[in-house]
Amino acid sequence: MNFEYLHPADQIILIMERIYSYGMTTTSGGNLSILDDNGDIWITPAGVDKGSLTRKDIICVKPDGQVVGPHRPSSEFPFHRLVYKTRPDLKAVVHAHPPALVSFSIVRKVPETRLLPNEGKICGQVGIAEYALPGSELLGENIAKVLAQGINTVMMENHGVVVGGINLFEAFKVFETLDFCARLHIKAKQVGNFELLSEENFAIVRANQDLEVKEFEPEGHGTTEREVRREMCVFVRRSYDQQLFTSSQGTFSQKLDDQSFVITPYNMDRKYLDVEDLVRVENGAVEAGKIPSRSYKLHQLIYEKHPHVQSIIIAHPPNIMAFAVTDTLFDSRTIPESYILLRNTPKLPFGAVYNNISETADVFKKDTPIAIVKNNCVIVTGQSLLNTFDRLEVAEYSAKAIISAYSIGDIVHIDEQKIHDIEVAFKL
Repeated sequence: MNFEYLHPADQIILIMERIYSYGMTTTSGGNLSILDDNGDIWITPAGVDKGSLTRKDIICVKPDGQVVGPHRPSSEFPFHRLVYKTRPDLKAVVHAHPPALVSFSIVRKVPETRLLPNEGKICGQVGIAEYALPGSELLGENIAKVLAQGINTVMMENHGVVVGGINLFEAFKVFETLDFCARLHIKAKQVGNFELLSEENFAIVRANQDLEVKEFEPEGHGTTEREVRREMCVFVRRSYDQQLFTSSQGTFSQKLDDQSFVITPYNMDRKYLDVEDLVRVENGAVEAGKIPSRSYKLHQLIYEKHPHVQSIIIAHPPNIMAFAVTDTLFDSRTIPESYILLRNTPKLPFGAVYNNISETADVFKKDTPIAIVKNNCVIVTGQSLLNTFDRLEVAEYSAKAIISAYSIGDIVHIDEQKIHDIEVAFKL
């Protein structure tokens, strides 16, 4: 979906629906705005249920202060106006109070964005604004003081977060990613001692940023491929809805035959991904005019080495990733379903998805369908789109259960004899 073609009111409705639906604001909390080319500010209204907004509820405030619409503009309008005055390059603002970011707000800290390789780049520098009364001019001044330093993202003491962007989707992407970082940071603290990425780690990432691809012009798209594309879009959107993917990150692929597979594109919104956005890879060449996920070569090697693998996901949902960024090992011997689907879950070194990817691909034998990559991602393989999605979902839910169990008592794993019985009964 290209947001540039949508009216500001429609953009605000779409993004507010996402923020509310994914538990990142309450009925009365948070506000969004857009500064349009005419100098008008479009903003969410005061006192209207965020869960049932319509485009008619969105308010337009003219440069001379005239209010157009059936409601009062958000009580936080003063700071939105001051954001645009202070930073003319910013054209949209997201403000909300997701629980994880509020946790950091009330301890007056910034979430760690150096646990994974891309989050710091997306979020940029994050500042902190001093507390002031909501809706007051002073609050706007405190936020503007931070923005004036060239910072786009501001944690507000005992309040929430404000993110400015060149458009509303870009502001939302930063907001969503920072909230993800906050949730991961909190989960990791519950699991063990987390380790930040080093400059050497980031150098490895930078060295692998540029994709060298061969292209091919497909002669057509057969019925099987069209069905795969349709199914993949369903599961990609579902992965996003289950918060296994973020809007810009999370890779899904499906094998078509021994020479080709279909994979998600690089840096496109997972919420609205459509069939024409997906990328076919054939004999190592990429469908002309498209940019595949940067991990497409790893997918290709896994398919080549393991005929039993038909689908692959690379993702980083916060619960399972808490084990990736800490010194704690993930053990699937919690309930039978977890062991049956996840089996052995090794932790690979950070560079496993960049260097020596052939060795990484070797890992995914039938008894090792999933692997965690230190401070990077989780790689999941399966026999179908559904099987692979289910496996990722079970990994995330199992990790969540383990993290919750830490606060209750000592974890008792299924013993070796019972594991043997499971393996015999389910022909593992």
